[in-house]
Amino acid sequence: MSPTSPSKTRSTTLAEQIRQRINEHIYAPGSKLPTEARIMTEFGVSRTVVREALSHLQAHGLVYTRHGIGSFVTVPIEASPFSFSADQADSLRDTIALLELRIALETEAAVLAAMRRTMVNVTRLEAAHAAFGQAIIEGHDAVDADFAFHCEIAKATQNNHFANFMQQVGETLIPRARAKQRTPIDATKRAYLRRVHDEHASLLNAIKNQDIEAARAASRTHLSNSRDRLRGRQSTLS
Repeated sequence: MSPTSPSKTRSTTLAEQIRQRINEHIYAPGSKLPTEARIMTEFGVSRTVVREALSHLQAHGLVYTRHGIGSFVTVPIEASPFSFSADQADSLRDTIALLELRIALETEAAVLAAMRRTMVNVTRLEAAHAAFGQAIIEGHDAVDADFAFHCEIAKATQNNHFANFMQQVGETLIPRARAKQRTPIDATKRAYLRRVHDEHASLLNAIKNQDIEAARAASRTHLSNSRDRLRGRQSTLS
């Protein structure tokens, strides 16, 4: 696994500093964050570091970005119409239940994305897919890229409710994100991630080609495979 880059270390530190301000309500729920330029000046970091930090916070459901407007602090889940407890995510049974919900919601999202996607949406999906592949090469678990890919599908629906759902739940959507520690991937996990990457490729191509039925099938297959893998794990523990 390649060593952590200085940029990655700085962005992680910056993300933690912004997270602290959010927790202390210096950046209040629903408020707009300072501009990238202002954050760069205040914290003495580069634009790349700022963007990596914001991407990290977005992946954890703490902020969301409105294209051309800026980044905003997410309203706490407790105050939103949809509530999902982090404690629930620790249960394998609840993880499977969440995947069943995702199959219903995200399959429809894939259909709408295939109907309504713009070339900007396609470009962002391709970038998230490429980041997933690069993470595998570097020996990472690709959670951030995985979550980003599903978020970009939600955005491609042009329906903010799908995107809001993704942001409110955050990375807990991705089952392996709930591991207590992120460890280097072994050969078995690398093979699993490659299968997921291939499933994403089918979904990406269907949306890009605006093939509604293929998008529906690819989304349902991908999420059902994740559910079935977890059911298999559950049966071994019973």
